[in-house]
Amino acid sequence: MTHDHDLVLRPTAAQTEAALNPPAGRIGGDLVMETLRGLGATTVFGLPGQHALGMFDALRRSDLRYVGLRVENNAGFAADAYGRITGEAAPLLLSAGPGALTALAALQEAAAASAPVLAIGAQVPVAGLGGGRHGHLHELRDQQASFRDIVKSVHVVRTASQIPSAIAAAWKSALTAPHGPVWVEIPQDVLNAPTALPVVTAVDATPEELPPRPELTALAAHLLSNAERPAIIAGGGVVRADASGKLRALAQRLDAPVVTTFGGKGAFPWTHPLSLQSWLEDRHTTDFLEDADVLLVVGSGLGELSSNYHTFAPRGRVIQIEADLGKLESNHPALGIHADARLALSALLETVEERHDPTAPERVRALLGRVRARLDAQDLAREQQVLAAVRAALPDDSPAFWDMTILSYWAWSAFDARRPNTMHSAQGAGGLGYAYPAALGAAVADPTRPALAVSGDGGALYSIAELATARQHDLPVTWLIVDDGGYGILREYMTDTFGEATGTELTRPDFVALAESFGVPAARTTPETLRTDLEAALATPGPSVVVLQAVLRMFAPTHT
Repeated sequence: MTHDHDLVLRPTAAQTEAALNPPAGRIGGDLVMETLRGLGATTVFGLPGQHALGMFDALRRSDLRYVGLRVENNAGFAADAYGRITGEAAPLLLSAGPGALTALAALQEAAAASAPVLAIGAQVPVAGLGGGRHGHLHELRDQQASFRDIVKSVHVVRTASQIPSAIAAAWKSALTAPHGPVWVEIPQDVLNAPTALPVVTAVDATPEELPPRPELTALAAHLLSNAERPAIIAGGGVVRADASGKLRALAQRLDAPVVTTFGGKGAFPWTHPLSLQSWLEDRHTTDFLEDADVLLVVGSGLGELSSNYHTFAPRGRVIQIEADLGKLESNHPALGIHADARLALSALLETVEERHDPTAPERVRALLGRVRARLDAQDLAREQQVLAAVRAALPDDSPAFWDMTILSYWAWSAFDARRPNTMHSAQGAGGLGYAYPAALGAAVADPTRPALAVSGDGGALYSIAELATARQHDLPVTWLIVDDGGYGILREYMTDTFGEATGTELTRPDFVALAESFGVPAARTTPETLRTDLEAALATPGPSVVVLQAVLRMFAPTHT
């Protein structure tokens, strides 16, 4: 009888010879690069620093592509987008202390959005760990503690032989549903020390699957099949699991209207007769969802934005499919199914019975008509004109990345993401400066399609240094900067709440001249010429900037 643990592959003679005679001149940093290559990585992001130089020296000897950004946080945003676009874990190389800490906001966004980022950070030498007694540059008493509350898992290395296993475990963690950022920490002297360990070859770090429990999907299928007014909320988990096709098949089998969350944009066709689109910040939509007798929530924790600022109070039975155990039933009681969205939807499709409801498309049309009438009554033609121009100019399969700016808030509700995984924003954690470096990461992942970044002038100043990165790597990213003279959304919030805004007005550069100083072509536009100017910029190889000077307004709050 043979047991699985007895099936050990024996090395070939050539493999044994290679293990006995590793190449000369290797250091601990080489083990990092070899492990990444063995896991299938092709590209790394980051920024060099004193304690991380062993990794960067080894990078010179590897065939990994290095994309260096100018600020660690921006490197983290680029890695985040690379992970979202490819579905692979994106390596992010960081130094110790300030360099590592500067990336924390990006890792928070990756955690909120379930983006697989493999952050590998340096540390002070082993002898200096734990207490600050050695006074090393960049030293923190407990660096990993700064990351533990943000990342999915922490993996600490103290010897060279631990490097491959730690990185492999982190890789597996990052890509096991729910995806997320992970932290690997390696001391400077371990990275720099010569090593005679064999070259790392193929590394097994297969992510674990997260299938649903069959008794739960059987009950869910029964509830949905017998519902009178079923509805579906599709979140970002549907996009990440590549399950939009299965979602559409289930909705059509049930004649169930579907609304996509802001993180789930593109999970369901915008113009489908069952599409409620994404008007979650609208009381009409909230009322519609509350009226469902069975509400299926897939890949969403029903957080602040998805619940219309926690005003949503479902009256029917809720079924929640969620890969993140911490989000399961965290906001509403439900039949909680802890599972990957794709596997759970597949299970439902196998057992759910077909139901017909000829009234569903009409109810959807009526709801969207009420939403349209509310907007039409608010004198927001310019805002809708600008968003329509962006949609018309952007190729359907091009990814767009949106910063925390008024036009992005509009896009969450009103933008038709015509393909899954093409609309991404910083709405997970809400940090400024996300859009442009994220778009650069997407262009690295797929340079065959132009990418779009949308920022306000305030958010743009967080990322302006990355024009140099775009030019250095000749990345096809068009950056639309909506210049309204300050932090526009904060100006609105403060004025609405306190009657006056404080600290929101900004002195800005001439963005066109500044972009051109980096060698990046730039143009000024107007709402009337935006579509033409944006189309031209997107069609031009390499990076470009389009500046729109306009003060846009938000639609009225509708959660009361």
